[in-house]
Amino acid sequence: MDTTPAISETRENFFTRAAQKNLSPLWPILDQIASDAPRSPCIPALWRYKEVRPFLMEAAELISAQEAERRVMVLENPGMDHANRITHSLYAGLQVVLPGEVAPAHRHTANALRFIVEGNGAYTAVAGEKTLLHPGDFVITPGWTWHDHGNHSEEPVIWIDGLDVHLVNLIDAAFRESYSELTFPAGKSESASYTAYGHNMVPIDHKVDGTGNSPIFNYPYRVTREVLHRLSRNGDPDACHGFKMKFIDPTTGSWAMPTISSCMQLLPAGFATSPYRSTDGTIFSVVEGRGKSIIHGQTYDWVEKDIFVVPSWHFVQHFVETDAVLFSYSDRATQEKLGFWREQRGNEAAKK
Repeated sequence: MDTTPAISETRENFFTRAAQKNLSPLWPILDQIASDAPRSPCIPALWRYKEVRPFLMEAAELISAQEAERRVMVLENPGMDHANRITHSLYAGLQVVLPGEVAPAHRHTANALRFIVEGNGAYTAVAGEKTLLHPGDFVITPGWTWHDHGNHSEEPVIWIDGLDVHLVNLIDAAFRESYSELTFPAGKSESASYTAYGHNMVPIDHKVDGTGNSPIFNYPYRVTREVLHRLSRNGDPDACHGFKMKFIDPTTGSWAMPTISSCMQLLPAGFATSPYRSTDGTIFSVVEGRGKSIIHGQTYDWVEKDIFVVPSWHFVQHFVETDAVLFSYSDRATQEKLGFWREQRGNEAAKK
């Protein structure tokens, strides 16, 4: 005798009664929450700077930096509609500060990075220490640190904001506070932190503070680019990465930020990388050059200042026409601390 309908009815009755007690069965959704491999709602995407920049300038006409607090256009991953995410765990936005403007001082739990895309001569101030900004500079703002930005130059300055805010929100630990004045009082002299920690030396009495943040908060592109150039003259490129360096805390050798990893890589003209994938969804900003990336079988052509994202566990290959420099950031630092991070390299991996 076929008892399937009776069994189904009995199960549905069970599920209904369990739901009334805020209970639900695991077995129908086990594959969703413990999958065989990463499944991210993030999908590959590319933002062409020439198409995005006009929206930033229009926003600058519509709202002041002080009124907006941070005049930013968020890069929304098309796989996660209106979620304010570029990957499942990270945020990215493009911020514009016009000549003469100041973005008011505030602080928040989330750690933040700035990667300068356009303009020279603006500044960011972290805990009262100012540093001037130039294209290609990588700047960090540790969580719960007062910071403000200003532009004393004669041209707009635009940068990428990258934050771990979604990680913070996931564990319900977010706070934000505005400072009582427009700017935080000046403390150290300009770029004092780089002077003290940016030359393979540290003050004799330095003690690691335990936050996981680098004491340097501006890594100048002029220095980074020279390192990549010298590296490319002294060895062969890595098959998957070309010449790739990570930004570190010089006092510990760890990533420059506790939750966000950041790198810069040089791909020589004509170079093609081997297939590569890892569990950290990664955001790329093109600093120099022209080329294309094939992500999960789809081709994305890019030029200087364009931004693209490679989701978790998606194979990517880069093909460059000219020398190209790519900045990237991801949540690898977090994944490594938790023991989650994995990678696959090369053609053999691509066959799996």
